[in-house]
Amino acid sequence: MFAPQFDYYRASSVAEAAALLEQHPDAKVLAGGHSLIPVLKLRLAAPSALIDIGRIDGMRGIREEAGQIVIGALTTHAELAASVTLQSGATALSEAAGMIGDPAVRNRGTIGGNVAHADPASDLPAVLRCLGAEFAIAGSSGTRTVDAADFFEGLMTTAVEEHEILTAISIPSGSGGQGSAYAKFSHPASRYAVIGAAASVTVADGVCSAASVALGGLVPAPVRAAAVEDALVGKALSADAIADAARCVGDSLADDEVLGDVYASAEYRSAVAHVWVNRALTAAAARCG
Repeated sequence: MFAPQFDYYRASSVAEAAALLEQHPDAKVLAGGHSLIPVLKLRLAAPSALIDIGRIDGMRGIREEAGQIVIGALTTHAELAASVTLQSGATALSEAAGMIGDPAVRNRGTIGGNVAHADPASDLPAVLRCLGAEFAIAGSSGTRTVDAADFFEGLMTTAVEEHEILTAISIPSGSGGQGSAYAKFSHPASRYAVIGAAASVTVADGVCSAASVALGGLVPAPVRAAAVEDALVGKALSADAIADAARCVGDSLADDEVLGDVYASAEYRSAVAHVWVNRALTAAAARCG
């Protein structure tokens, strides 16, 4: 199927892109295109214009800055997966990026386009929710920062307003004794997450001093599994302790929130979610050092 007709603009700066969005209220922003183009071809969206931000300087790359890892919104999944900075300071993000699609998708798709699209089956939203990311959003009135807890608002809905652009994502750089990991039950054809689990744990004096677990794939927007986190803190991260905590995941899911589709029913997703939480926690615990 072919996309509907639209006007095409290539922005050379964030300010120009924001101005174009104001001039064309129903326009869509084009980054890598791997989220937007399929939607256009399926006629699920019919914008009057596309604003290409793919060549804006300063919106790519990964750098460390004052205890934060700052990632430009146009950084590709392949760059995330290959980043030594992320492999050491935010392993779960590098790991999840390497699981996305295939090499063609990873070399073209961008972190900004992925999270702004907010598909519940995407991998990165759950990881960024787990790691406590902050999102820099720019518009004609300036730049604002939104925490991950407030950025993902629902099914394919984020805090980015009509005339705004997501420009960068920041996450705390991992510290000593901390490890993170991502595990997912992936659909065999698309490699989207039927269930995705991201985990970050910190060990001090032999026990878990902090834990963060977030779920994707089975819910409309990534959600923290507070019951799992509470069950871990203060305990040694043994296999039994991790398994017991993972089984608490259902306490963090509302029955009417879990998604069901042709790939897996809501009941099935709920029943096996603890398996993937267990795997993510086990891998994260093994990386604490």
